[in-house]
Amino acid sequence: MAQKTVRIEQIGSPIRREGDQRATLIGLKLNKLHRVSELEDTPSVRGMIRKVQHLVRVLGDAA
Repeated sequence: MAQKTVRIEQIGSPIRREGDQRATLIGLKLNKLHRVSELEDTPSVRGMIRKVQHLVRVLGDAA
């Protein structure tokens, strides 16, 4: 059974943001603008995306 994944792209800079938002981006494997990361779709990853929703864009859910 294949795991569901979600693709996200960083569209905002963490400059002048709180340190926990920068750490969340690093946890999502994002640290530069326009970098794309594909992660397993879990509630914890969804919560991290929600925390930095103003800095990332969800490109889509992959099967």
